[in-house]
Amino acid sequence: MTAMRPLALVTGGSSGIGFELAKHFAQNGFDLVISGSSEKVENSAEEIRKLGAECFPYQADAATYEGVESLWDFVVSLNRPLDAAALNVGIGQGGAFIDNDLEDDFKLIAINITGTVHMAKRVATHMVSNGKGRILITSSISATQPTPYETVYGPSKAFGFSFAESLREELRETGVTVTALLPGATDSDFHQNAGMGSSAIGKSKKNDKTEVARQGFEALMNDVDHVVGGDEVTKQQVIENRTTPEVVKAHNHAQKARLN
Repeated sequence: MTAMRPLALVTGGSSGIGFELAKHFAQNGFDLVISGSSEKVENSAEEIRKLGAECFPYQADAATYEGVESLWDFVVSLNRPLDAAALNVGIGQGGAFIDNDLEDDFKLIAINITGTVHMAKRVATHMVSNGKGRILITSSISATQPTPYETVYGPSKAFGFSFAESLREELRETGVTVTALLPGATDSDFHQNAGMGSSAIGKSKKNDKTEVARQGFEALMNDVDHVVGGDEVTKQQVIENRTTPEVVKAHNHAQKARLN
């Protein structure tokens, strides 16, 4: 019976929005492959199994070609069609650009851009050959504005948003859909891990990660091109970003993102 259930892949599925997405898939009849960078992915898989789904954890370094490719090889080894994929893994980095290590900038680009393109290539090719599939790409509301003091992160998420919309149009007649999720600040360890715990953004009220994941999952299942993840304040911010001058948005973000 398990083999008859659809299979979903969630990268960065061991914590935060990714783990919540994995739970939504499990609660809606999917088996899961979840990836993570640490052994925590094994414990997360145990939690997913309690929801009645089969869950296959895989520990991989999303910053390397070998890590991404080995995860895809693991998915293929299950010998099951992949029905959905949430390309969710991503990292942030706060601080002034000239102060941050170049190696850390490159690592962020490797995970948020290169790794996303790499996995999307494998997933999309597989799904198109099967004539069906759903792809969710986690971007950020940072994609809609300049992000000083997150000067590499924001552009990496702008890439993800544009990439998702572009790929969606290319695959329009293939049976494969693409949806972008643009979360606002969320109650995960994201800002702490990015070294932004002392910033105004780090200290601000956060959106519920379970609700953000629900919004992303529902948008994916209903073939919506993109959805802003969060409350009405978050959604209004994105609406206002469409008409606010870039220099004004940049100044406003700098005040919130600068480390205290």
